[in-house]
Amino acid sequence: MDLHGIDLNLLVAFDALMVERNVTRAGKRTGRTQPAMSAALARLRALFEDELFVRAPSGLQPTQRAIELAEPLGRALGEIRRTLDFTQRFDPATSTQGFTLALSDHPALVLLPRLTDTLRKIAPGVILRINAYTHRDDAVSLLDAGEADLTIGVPARQGAGGRILTRPLFEDRFVCILRRDHPAASQTLDLDAFLGLSHLLVSPEGDRFGQVDAVLAAQGQHRRVALSLPQMHAAPRVVACSDMIATVLQSIVANSESRDRLTLFPPPFDLAPVSFVMSWHRRNEAHQAQRWLRETIADLGPLNPPT
Repeated sequence: MDLHGIDLNLLVAFDALMVERNVTRAGKRTGRTQPAMSAALARLRALFEDELFVRAPSGLQPTQRAIELAEPLGRALGEIRRTLDFTQRFDPATSTQGFTLALSDHPALVLLPRLTDTLRKIAPGVILRINAYTHRDDAVSLLDAGEADLTIGVPARQGAGGRILTRPLFEDRFVCILRRDHPAASQTLDLDAFLGLSHLLVSPEGDRFGQVDAVLAAQGQHRRVALSLPQMHAAPRVVACSDMIATVLQSIVANSESRDRLTLFPPPFDLAPVSFVMSWHRRNEAHQAQRWLRETIADLGPLNPPT
């Protein structure tokens, strides 16, 4: 392959196609017309001697060769952008830039109100686009596809090969909740009492096996799950009008309209707190506006609910 005199704009076009998976949207992303982007794709195919992108019902799908090229070319473009952006200053007070954030339900509840209030004061023109995701590993897919500038949720299980960067944001602790007038609410919640109750299980990822079940299984115990649901925020309201007990994150209860109808107990066994992290793709590491947004989120202060 002769790379002498290669047009850098072709690499920019390649990066846009990897993100958008659509010729027209990639053209808009780079300021090109659809015919110009199609011509760039033809030149890329000739340059790399590969189809690179093939049509599929969901849009253009990268070939294996394109996937192999994406990381090193994205890293190289990132370094070039870092050099070119070095003298450019981002002014949040006057910026009208848009950011796309993907948040799982819990960070959206705990963090989003504080973030929007902060932006209203220091960056009133900045636009936020919020996407939701449920499965923790979806964060990696969203960042790889360029569908989110950053994500906030529990750490992903799948490896990201160093291309996904993370920063811890906050932790939340578990509490057990019963309706206030439940017969067991006035008693000590030991393990026997806990196991003798019917349980509401919150399972956002649909696996119907939570951290509580893992701890109980290690002790040779199991609980009776009468109801399983994916929305943790619904749990306090359901418990408040039922005979079930639920083990949920403390801030879920603190932010619930049903909190005054509930009695809280510490779990009768050790449960590790849940950590929430902010994640972003390495290609956005040096982008000044996105770096500012990450620092703004990290500077919101402790997000832990009161004990």
